[in-house]
Amino acid sequence: MKVGLAGAGMVALGVLDMRATGVVSPHSVQFWLVAAGSGVLGGLLLVWRHGRAGSSGQVHRWARRSLRNDGVASAWSVLRVSSAFAARRRACVLRPSYAHVPWCIRIWVPSTEFATALARVGFLRVWSPIEDVTLRIGGPRTGKTGELAGRIIEAPGAVIATSTRTDLIGITRPLRSLRGPTYVFNPGGLAGLESSITFDPLSGCGRPKTAAARAEDLLAGVSAAGRGPEMDFWTGQARRVLGALLHAAALDKKSMRDVLGWVSDPDAGSVDIQRALRHSEEPAFELDAMQFLGTNERTRSSICSTIMPALGWLSDSTAAAATTGVGFDVERLLWSKATVYMLGADDGQTAPLVTALTGHIAREARALAAMCDGERLDPPLTLALDEAALICPIPLDNWTADMGGRGVTIHIAAQSRAQLRQRWGDTGAAAILNNAGTLLLYGGTRDPDDLAAYSALTGERYEEVPTWDEAGSLRSTGMQRVPVLSPAQIAQLPAGRVIVIRRGMPPAIGRVQMAWKRADVRAVARAERAEGRALLWRFRRQWLVEKTTASLAQRFPSLEPAFRRVRYGTAALKIARVRRSDPVSGPR
Repeated sequence: MKVGLAGAGMVALGVLDMRATGVVSPHSVQFWLVAAGSGVLGGLLLVWRHGRAGSSGQVHRWARRSLRNDGVASAWSVLRVSSAFAARRRACVLRPSYAHVPWCIRIWVPSTEFATALARVGFLRVWSPIEDVTLRIGGPRTGKTGELAGRIIEAPGAVIATSTRTDLIGITRPLRSLRGPTYVFNPGGLAGLESSITFDPLSGCGRPKTAAARAEDLLAGVSAAGRGPEMDFWTGQARRVLGALLHAAALDKKSMRDVLGWVSDPDAGSVDIQRALRHSEEPAFELDAMQFLGTNERTRSSICSTIMPALGWLSDSTAAAATTGVGFDVERLLWSKATVYMLGADDGQTAPLVTALTGHIAREARALAAMCDGERLDPPLTLALDEAALICPIPLDNWTADMGGRGVTIHIAAQSRAQLRQRWGDTGAAAILNNAGTLLLYGGTRDPDDLAAYSALTGERYEEVPTWDEAGSLRSTGMQRVPVLSPAQIAQLPAGRVIVIRRGMPPAIGRVQMAWKRADVRAVARAERAEGRALLWRFRRQWLVEKTTASLAQRFPSLEPAFRRVRYGTAALKIARVRRSDPVSGPR
């Protein structure tokens, strides 16, 4: 401080002396006095800047910010890191098609084309770019599905949505149908809703790489990680054998029931399997099949027992019907901005089918992204995975690290960290948590380990601690470090409130919006109610006309032909109006 004041004094003294004498020569004493003072101030500025940019300066600023904002994100932090403006700065990277659009036109593009709004913190919104993974963790009936429905509605491109209930379809389908076609894949027959698309697990298995990936997806639907080295060994053997069997069935034009027959009785199908694999372009599949068929009975029985649960859906007629029929084109689905709703139950029987279809679409999308500008899908594909650990256990530990840079947005909803560890193991659950750009913590958690981990993620802050004497008078006030949010505060979060842990930003407490409270969803609901009331009024009016003419015909039998023409003429007029407005049948 003294050196700085001395330098400033030297500069001021030299300037005042030059103004008084009018001497500005480089050889004058005044000039060198100003130069020396400027050098001192410049050196102090460099020292201050170095200290501020170093590690100690950074830690000191974090400590002061924690003391000033109680450890939570300030308005400036939200604006700098998680605002719509922060996402728009990377618009040309997130959506390569906008790189050639002038900025004066790009500013009018909705922010939902580049990011998705997660929660409201005060008067500001927290946005997540479309390349980031978002993870929601909370107990049942805490609002995860209601908030996730909003992400489906705002998705700029195609959507793959998984759920265990049909309410997600009822909320989002009317608005998603305005963007593109909507389909339902319901192999379990949930709520009696029929599947509008079919998926044969053998489709594309004529290629060795696809057969291996399809076998991995089918087995992932029934096997959980972390069950021990022995279970991992048999799962690996089953994946290798099932891939060979799927490849053989695809080459020989067989069906999945034939694959089930081969697994049930390998000796009966050994001739067909070996004959089909001789035409494969990959000789390793034939070697795998021969090793499986020639091994001892005990080993072969263990491998078959591991494969059988992945084919258990064949015993359900509804699930089997969802795998027969004409398939669909993934590329057409992506470019038409279609929405596919995948419904499943937590019984595990149909989970292999849902997992296989989700994996098929995601892998095809990743292959298509390699041929796009910037190697990103544009518009991006959105995976809205509600209860992902129950009905769609795809390899999220790998996908969360890779898919974001390829134009695939992943939104995950789970109930707890224990559920993630049960499905993907300790290493996989840790990878999913680390790869998530935004973590939304809902209330309702009662696991002490989870609450302690969440509290550690929020960091610490300083809190004043008063000290009282025996008489009850305040003696002194000290400072101590306490968690920003204690485990009890996290467990007792009220409904609609979430803790937002965003990459590069301190934690924030925000409010999420349920999809049924959105203005567009409520407008659709009002329109449907108005249409129902109008239809009911038309039926009542028709009933009144028919009842009146029938009663008058009884009183005046001679006028019955005239009343009949009136009654039937009104019905015929109604039928004609319906046919004229029917876009399928057209005018008749």
